[in-house]
Amino acid sequence: MTSVRVALIGYGRMGRALEALAPAHDCHVVARLDAADIPSHGLTREQLGHADVAIEFTVPHAALVNAMHCMKAGVPVVIGTTGWYERAHELVELSATHHGRVLWSPNFAPGVQIMLALAETAGRLFRHAPGFDAHLLETHHTAKLDAPSGTAIALRERAELGLERSVPVTSVRVGSVPGTHEFIFDAPFEQVRLTHEARDRRVFADGALAAARWLTAKAEPGVYTMRDVLGLASTTGTVS
Repeated sequence: MTSVRVALIGYGRMGRALEALAPAHDCHVVARLDAADIPSHGLTREQLGHADVAIEFTVPHAALVNAMHCMKAGVPVVIGTTGWYERAHELVELSATHHGRVLWSPNFAPGVQIMLALAETAGRLFRHAPGFDAHLLETHHTAKLDAPSGTAIALRERAELGLERSVPVTSVRVGSVPGTHEFIFDAPFEQVRLTHEARDRRVFADGALAAARWLTAKAEPGVYTMRDVLGLASTTGTVS
């Protein structure tokens, strides 16, 4: 397996987790860039260490700008930052303009991708079960900026497709929780819970590195997601 040169844009907890796991994916970190390292005119290929791919975990207002500079520099980019999805159409336009390859996801954990499919199926089944209310509870660490989380938004949309009605979301920010998402389907005399719990943020780093390797092998410009990486059939709703 050929070694892949990776540039890390954002060197916080996720950046350090990515670097620690990189050797297991035969990836070599060639650049570590925090906000202070990014000039106002953007990133160059040289500043990106002539990387084969960049992985971006920063803040919502910077994600698309950083992705644009990567594409202009000819470096494919994986976006792990959340909280910018109302501008997702801009990413498609940037990819087309700069013939860039970009992959984004609100969550890189493979189990979350399965839970997305389960959420839609559960919604469809509970639609025909009388007396059940649905609620989504998501819990993250206190440093997480967006609420609800990008994963919660994607899960809510999938469940609403099945239920054909809205699903309320409660967001909790406490301690150091990497991420827990729980559907509660409640009826007067019974309750069903569907839960995904991330026990370690390394699951996100592991998935992002797998996505980065996958993206380097794609020749065609375009916008991809974890569903493409895992070979899952596309469905309606928020792509993830």
